[in-house]
Amino acid sequence: MKVLRGSHRAWDVGVASLAVTIGVYDGVHLGHMAVFEALRRPADALPIGVITFARHPAVLLAPDRVPPLLTSLDQKLEALEAAGVDVVGVLDFDEEIASLSGEAFIKDVVSGAMSASLVVVGRNFRFGYQRKGDLVLLERLGTRLGFETVGLDLRGSAGDVVSSSRIRGLVANGDVAGAAALLGRLFALRGTVVPGDGRGRTIGVPTANVAVDPEMVRPARGVYAVRVTIDGEARFGVANVGVRPTFGESLEVVVEVHVLDFEDDLYSSVIDVGFVDRIRNEKRFHSADDLVIQIHTDIAEARGMLTAGHS
Repeated sequence: MKVLRGSHRAWDVGVASLAVTIGVYDGVHLGHMAVFEALRRPADALPIGVITFARHPAVLLAPDRVPPLLTSLDQKLEALEAAGVDVVGVLDFDEEIASLSGEAFIKDVVSGAMSASLVVVGRNFRFGYQRKGDLVLLERLGTRLGFETVGLDLRGSAGDVVSSSRIRGLVANGDVAGAAALLGRLFALRGTVVPGDGRGRTIGVPTANVAVDPEMVRPARGVYAVRVTIDGEARFGVANVGVRPTFGESLEVVVEVHVLDFEDDLYSSVIDVGFVDRIRNEKRFHSADDLVIQIHTDIAEARGMLTAGHS
């Protein structure tokens, strides 16, 4: 997959024309997959191009309302490549891009920089300065600039409407299994393993303390069965998302993972924690011994979930 960065004026897609879609594409979920399928028309046989953003446009336009992300930029690019996208143009959503009229954005970026001959977007797609551009304007511009426009409802395989905001809500409420059903894969947090307080090792259950990008959405506080990807290899695990109330609450929500049947040192490793299902709420225990008993119960439950094909 070819990734274009920097000013769109310097982009070189390398082909005469593309079937293009535009959007934040946070999560690259099943609704987005419907767009990619619409771009793959056998009669056209065009390479697929996606125009997306290095950061969510709300960072500039509405900094007090920036939604937490389902995917980092790296995760998004990986998911787009897995979906069969050929070219991705990553725009830096800055004052220049934000100030472009709808007509200028489509003419300069979509038709010009990305050489679009087919454009597929969700029916509620908005673009240009103050989001004044809509599907009607896009169709009119397509007629003038020489590309076809298709508007779709973003629906999953079951026919239900799928949106990034809906999936964020599921994750934030702890329904990671529901989120996975709409994503088409596990919701995963990626982070670097950093030193913690070492308490897990002292009670016989070593954990990896994962430093997660603060822009990412976190599952509701609790214990989860997870799949942990380490150097490309997936392993079973149990994750705690919370403030560790038994030992005095931490100042922020932390993500700790116990990787089953694994003894190697993970410090400084970058790992993915894929959330399979929720086991229980986070709770305060009367003693460390009570906590240890519960942890082993959690491990047994997680192992059962993961080995039963639930993942």
